[in-house]
Amino acid sequence: MKYVYNTKGTCSTQISFELNDGIVSNVSFVRGCNGNLKAIGRLVEGMEAEKLISILKGNSCGMRSTSCADQLAIAVENALKEQAE
Repeated sequence: MKYVYNTKGTCSTQISFELNDGIVSNVSFVRGCNGNLKAIGRLVEGMEAEKLISILKGNSCGMRSTSCADQLAIAVENALKEQAE
């Protein structure tokens, strides 16, 4: 299933990804640090959602309390909750 998440507190403004059978794929970001965000998308391709969350959740960016990676973890976590309902 495809999800779109509007980020909060980051340079990127939106994340889209697919979550099927607990596996994350096709991650893409709107705005932000293009090269770094493409790399994150490649690194998490095919990763189990729970593993992605455990690795990325809580990562900060400079003085910000969140980051694009953290926002991805939050988005995936929200998607898992939505699927469980």
